[in-house]
Amino acid sequence: MKKSLIGIAAAGAAVVALVAGCSGNDMAGMNHSSSPTAPAATGSGQAAGNNADDVTFAQGMVPHHQQALDMAKLVPSRSTNAKVLDLAKRIEGGQDPEIQKMNAWLKAWGAPTSMPGMDHGSMPGMSGMMSAEDMKMLEQSKGAAFDKMWLDMMIKHHEGAVAMAKTELQKGSNADAKKLAQDIIDAQQKEIAEMQDLLKAV
Repeated sequence: MKKSLIGIAAAGAAVVALVAGCSGNDMAGMNHSSSPTAPAATGSGQAAGNNADDVTFAQGMVPHHQQALDMAKLVPSRSTNAKVLDLAKRIEGGQDPEIQKMNAWLKAWGAPTSMPGMDHGSMPGMSGMMSAEDMKMLEQSKGAAFDKMWLDMMIKHHEGAVAMAKTELQKGSNADAKKLAQDIIDAQQKEIAEMQDLLKAV
């Protein structure tokens, strides 16, 4: 009877040891299988240095800036207002390099350089984008009428860019993209005030 109890106890101990061993192996396996995932995600984040909002900002701002360039290029052949001509030249000179910069970021992030289905006239009213009809009206005007229309449209366009930049500051994570967003806010708010003054004189 005594031997039988000893045998049972030994068998029980073996079972406990076996269960403990399996449990330890399972935990080790779980730790092993999960450990590469966390570093990979962290490493990926550090390498990319951006989030989805940074991508959205760049993808939206590139065509937005491009439309501003298109509008600025209309000025020399349609306006004789020296101040409007100067402003258009400054807008073109400031926003073209920013387009190149954002396209380079998108390429580095492995993201498309534009949003699917987005072009200059596909989102009229959204973020200050002009419609194809707006652009056609602008192209067909000249002189003081052109100046007034151009200033009105560019103010709305700039206000849209400022709103997009503010969203990037709130939600983005990339330091360079957020710096550009702040630069856009500072420059375009100043230009909005300038254009509002110019409108009073046309």
